[in-house]
Amino acid sequence: MFDGGEAIRKLALNVARYSGLAPLARPFVSGIGAILMLHRVTATPEKPLGVNRHLNIAPSFLDAVIADMKAGGYAFVSLDEAIERIRAGGAGGRFATITADDAYRDNLHEALPVLEKHAAPLTVYVAPAMIDGEADLWWDVIDDIVSATDRLNLELPGGAVVMNCSTPRQKYEAHRRLHDYLTLDVAEEDQRAVLRKLADASGVDPAAPARTLMNWDEIARMAAHPLVTIGAHTVNHYNLKRLPEAAARQEMTGVVEVLRDRLGEAPRHLAYPYGYASAVGCREVGLAREAGYVSAVTTRHGVLRAEHRNHLHALPRISVNGRYQSVAHIRTMLSGITTPLANRGRMLVTV
Repeated sequence: MFDGGEAIRKLALNVARYSGLAPLARPFVSGIGAILMLHRVTATPEKPLGVNRHLNIAPSFLDAVIADMKAGGYAFVSLDEAIERIRAGGAGGRFATITADDAYRDNLHEALPVLEKHAAPLTVYVAPAMIDGEADLWWDVIDDIVSATDRLNLELPGGAVVMNCSTPRQKYEAHRRLHDYLTLDVAEEDQRAVLRKLADASGVDPAAPARTLMNWDEIARMAAHPLVTIGAHTVNHYNLKRLPEAAARQEMTGVVEVLRDRLGEAPRHLAYPYGYASAVGCREVGLAREAGYVSAVTTRHGVLRAEHRNHLHALPRISVNGRYQSVAHIRTMLSGITTPLANRGRMLVTV
């Protein structure tokens, strides 16, 4: 399925690389390190060409990325050590730490063996309601809904809309419109009910995607592993910026209590759900700091700089993305040249 934005981003990456700009810029803009962001790591994704394929990378690609970064001088450290290195302004050399959002089961069975091979630590951010089946992986559910039908009836604020989903391009457009409807027009707390009504009308099991997540026994196994740190991804994986302040605070503090009860240790690190500009801002950063987290990460694209010592609750990450499974692309991102390109000229990326 053709994505014009993806094509433009790949073109920019290739221009930066082949023009020689990325290696030339690296000594000046690559910063002190990077936080890598993963979701799924599996050799057998259910929908390798699906709309959400950006969430899947192959274990072999993860292996290649880590090996290339180590050869380039990166030390892979735990998130706790990464925070200490940021506080020290990058003393000790260039470093990287790996994070994974949502606690997918393949993190245990397919990613962890790769990380063990390289002695590379991992932080897994857990949203308890998704593990308990009380919140849905709605982005995968809408993919299933659109895939299952050639005609979708949607009740929008302005009236009923019938969307033709009979061709790949029409399915892509229907997915986009359904995504926007659920994330812009429907309140976070109402999203599940609306989604399940649509799933039922399309004959889709809304609980099926959640089976790709670990259960609590598997999360406990991960937590006991010397390379793994368990972090918080809020209780329900809501867009915090769309919630009243008291509800957003409860999402951040309530998850601490659940993970402490389940795993015997309170999480020290937070990942904001979604993490982009319309999901986390200065209010959420302040709430994370007040909740006592040592760090909090966004999904803003960027390398780490010494100045991030003053922004430990608004840290950017480099997405290791299924649509860009090229070591050369990751190398270009790590050069730092794409940081200002993705952030309107800013080198220091926060919120």
